[in-house]
Amino acid sequence: MDALDPFRELARTQDERIDLTRAALAVARIEHPDLDVDGEVARLDSLAARSGAAGSRGPQAALDRLVAFLFDEEGFRGNDKEYYDPRNSCLNDVLDRRLGIPITLSVLTIEIGRRVGVEVDGVGLPGHFIVGARLAGRRVFLDPFDGGAILTPERAEEIAARAVGRPVKLEEAHWAPCSKHQIVVRMLRNLKGIYAKRQDWDRALGVVDRLLVLDAGSGIHQRDRGTVLVRMGRLHDGAKEWERYLTRFPGAADADGFRDELRKVRQQLGSRN
Repeated sequence: MDALDPFRELARTQDERIDLTRAALAVARIEHPDLDVDGEVARLDSLAARSGAAGSRGPQAALDRLVAFLFDEEGFRGNDKEYYDPRNSCLNDVLDRRLGIPITLSVLTIEIGRRVGVEVDGVGLPGHFIVGARLAGRRVFLDPFDGGAILTPERAEEIAARAVGRPVKLEEAHWAPCSKHQIVVRMLRNLKGIYAKRQDWDRALGVVDRLLVLDAGSGIHQRDRGTVLVRMGRLHDGAKEWERYLTRFPGAADADGFRDELRKVRQQLGSRN
């Protein structure tokens, strides 16, 4: 099977029909190509069954049980010491190590919640990812990276401000539930940044190729594909991607900078002839 096939299927699947567990594990296969996806799904099923949350009396009790089980008893926590370790972005590694970043710990909470009847959705704050649980017509926001701590709007603003390095005023739109497509795209974008930071260009290219399948309308991924190819020494291929990007988005804020980069690459290619 082509490595991009799960993402092609994901791109044409209605959001409510997406299995987020399998989608997250498809992301993990970039780091773990031979991952046993069915086996990892069974591990999540077993974790949910052991939680005991499904037998709780009422949604609040079920949520409390879910949070206590995942973060107190099982010890899932945010990996603030090695935040940019790619294993933090792989759901199977999160299950193995009990460590993750905000979005993978949120996916874990969402998917265990789904299995035990607790309605949890993802919320993409600026620079940070949390979850919202629906309880009898109201939403309660929790931070899985911080042990499932309940978030007030003020506390959420503090966390977002620290993440982006400037004051943040959260608007109503910031609290909207993320679609499953959006969650997977955000997972991939995080992983792209991690591989770029580590100069692991082969895997970075794999991430960008998946983003191009899921988020084809964004020129950013085409631009980044050109950058990754140039970093890999594939100057001709990289120049072609930058040309396509500049043709599609001639007025982009970074267009002039990439025209300069493209000129330099063409000069390098010309000097080889």
